[in-house]
Amino acid sequence: MKRQDFINENMTLEIIRFIRRSPDQTALLSGLDAYHDRDIALALEALTPAERQALYGVLGEGWTAELFPYYEEADSRLTELTPDQAAGILEHMDSDEAARLLEQVPESFARSVEPRLSRETSGEIRFLASYGDDEIGSLMTTNYISIRRDLTVKEAMTELIRQSEENDNISTLYAVDESGRFAGAIDLKELILAREHTPLETIITASYPFVYDHDDPEACMDWIRDYEEDSLPVLNGDRRLVGVITVQDVVDYVEARSREVYSKLAGIAEGGENEDLKETLAVSMKKRLPWLVALLFLGMMVSTVVGMFEGIVAKIALLICFQSLILDMAGNVGTQSLAVTIRVLMDDGVTMREKLALVWKEVRIGLANGGLLGLVAFVCIGIYVFLLKGQALVYAFSVSACVGISLVLAMAISSLAGTVIPLFFHKIKVDPAVASGPLITTVNDLVAVVTYYGMAWLMLVRLLRLA
Repeated sequence: MKRQDFINENMTLEIIRFIRRSPDQTALLSGLDAYHDRDIALALEALTPAERQALYGVLGEGWTAELFPYYEEADSRLTELTPDQAAGILEHMDSDEAARLLEQVPESFARSVEPRLSRETSGEIRFLASYGDDEIGSLMTTNYISIRRDLTVKEAMTELIRQSEENDNISTLYAVDESGRFAGAIDLKELILAREHTPLETIITASYPFVYDHDDPEACMDWIRDYEEDSLPVLNGDRRLVGVITVQDVVDYVEARSREVYSKLAGIAEGGENEDLKETLAVSMKKRLPWLVALLFLGMMVSTVVGMFEGIVAKIALLICFQSLILDMAGNVGTQSLAVTIRVLMDDGVTMREKLALVWKEVRIGLANGGLLGLVAFVCIGIYVFLLKGQALVYAFSVSACVGISLVLAMAISSLAGTVIPLFFHKIKVDPAVASGPLITTVNDLVAVVTYYGMAWLMLVRLLRLA
């Protein structure tokens, strides 16, 4: 068990014992205040639904809402509540978190909760849900503080205190003009140090970077990285402030994208960790079967190609021993090139010249690695066939030379395929991770089989006439 897991488990048990032994509500609230909300949430998930309900009544809606982002199955915890209770908790959550949580619960439960939300909260949730998954607006939060630029520092501090009761993202404040349009940003430290009657405009950074709500999410990562800011304001077409994107939002987005790309490369439809654990057999089959059916027919094509070289295998049966070596190595380098190409294609600014340079680089890497491994295979397989298979020295090293040369060619061609295939799919506007992942394995097998047995026919049968 990892040290962190050990600490978390002990902390969870400690909080559970404290909750169950607390003599009164005052002692319970005072004691729980010493723990982090994440630890409390982990402990609550180990309690029974009845115990959680009772504790929610003690903690109140505000504190309970702060626990929900830390639940591993927040949607299940929310559906344990009545629609009125759920609405009360959602009212105290950030709108973006509430919107994501409502998307996860059953539609019937969400419909019963929405009429019980305030008009403001309901409007913000619908607004955030209106953005597509490929837009920055889908990542932004409404947890920010905006202040009119015509205030004094003292008035701005008063406004900051008022808004901070609902929004705790206060390291950077955003200024708007009289019509509500974005006018710049204010560092909290500068606001605190400024004299109270100083005009706010004197400490506003008017040229603060921003993004629009329909920009590409990938661009946001570059902006936050380049400017090294904790958050960026999100503006609509009228330059009005509609939200902000924080560094944590970007981290969450990258993590989600990584899981998505991993699933696509494996030929599996999207699904979260908990969803994979809970889904039924039928759902799991539905996710995986389409690509498996397609690959079945492609595999039949590979088998047909192998059958074309049946005569060579019959004459030199020893060749079959090293078929898996060629196939595996070709598959490995093809997958490596695919991963590198997918990573490069995440940057939309890559030029055609850079893509061609990538192709040439991957082919050279395949040739270099193939040459080195082919040399090792030539020596080791030659000795193996000569000593352990009892074949003549010339015969043994002729076979090993065929394997070594095939290895070089198969690795070079597979590197080329692993690069060109995703570039092609990207060019025709098909997600390269979806199309390339399952396909590349079969293509590499086909390349390896044709290369290996073709080289055996040319070298061992036609030139050396060993059979």
